[in-house]
Amino acid sequence: MAKSREIRNVAIVGTGVIGASWAALYLARGLNVTATDPAPEAEANLRRYIDAAWKDLTIIGLSQNASRDHLKFTTDLKTALADADLVQENGPERKDFKIKLFADMDAATRPDAIIASSSSGLTMSTMQSACKHPERCVIGHPFNPPHVVPLVEVVAGEKTSPETVQRAISFYESVGKKPIHVRKEVVGHVANRLQAALYREVVHLIEQGVLDVADSDAAVCWGPGLRWGVMGPNLLFHLAGGPGGIHHFMEHLSGPVASWWKDLGTITEFSPQAKQAIIDGVQKEAGNRSVDELNRERDAMLLELLATRAKGEEAAKAATAGAHGD
Repeated sequence: MAKSREIRNVAIVGTGVIGASWAALYLARGLNVTATDPAPEAEANLRRYIDAAWKDLTIIGLSQNASRDHLKFTTDLKTALADADLVQENGPERKDFKIKLFADMDAATRPDAIIASSSSGLTMSTMQSACKHPERCVIGHPFNPPHVVPLVEVVAGEKTSPETVQRAISFYESVGKKPIHVRKEVVGHVANRLQAALYREVVHLIEQGVLDVADSDAAVCWGPGLRWGVMGPNLLFHLAGGPGGIHHFMEHLSGPVASWWKDLGTITEFSPQAKQAIIDGVQKEAGNRSVDELNRERDAMLLELLATRAKGEEAAKAATAGAHGD
């Protein structure tokens, strides 16, 4: 790979919900953004999304030089990528389409530019297969909406260089994200697999008549979900072990957990009955609230949680510095 340089110019390829959210975040971090999408009304829809997201980004905190005026739009892919230091691709999840798109992006960008994909369903090894410079291609998979939820999964393909992985991680950290390095390519990466594992058991319990849709949501969001918004499962089980921590957990509590695994559902598809039960239950739970209203409700609570977590992290840093006499 050619000598890397600072990432100031970002190209957004595909301006649907994910691409638009990425664009809003990068603008809020003071970067120059050029977006491209051939769809009718794409530019108008993008600017409308960014305007709506700007209020949340203002609450999170705008960086110096943050401005919506740093957005450019073009329908021409080559023009959009000409000056890009990093490309954030958000195209349709179709194998043949992605392979060609990556080859086209590879040909249109400088060799030192990173090409990152938001793909959740395809591996980078597949997408980079027709590229002349596959070493700079990497997965940068966000969670919706990217301008609010910090997680990014960084995954290399077979031909991705270690330098690209580290550059991508450093870049995402610089814009306030929480990148994790997924060290092996697996279908769905990591976080979606965790969601799928939990949801398979939720569907199984609903199908078995153990509880209804509303109670299954309550069981997650008012129980472990609250704790997962603060700490991950491994650290939480460390706390569950009491004074003995994770050692006590593994010695005395891992057995019961393993016994629950043996009784979990093993369904591999949604039955028609389960689908309809979930549709009916979700519609009842949502009531008169539209999808947009629920989105706003979710994001407002996420912003409050993020603010609380930020205060907690600052307090922990201060306590650690005090303990070391810094």
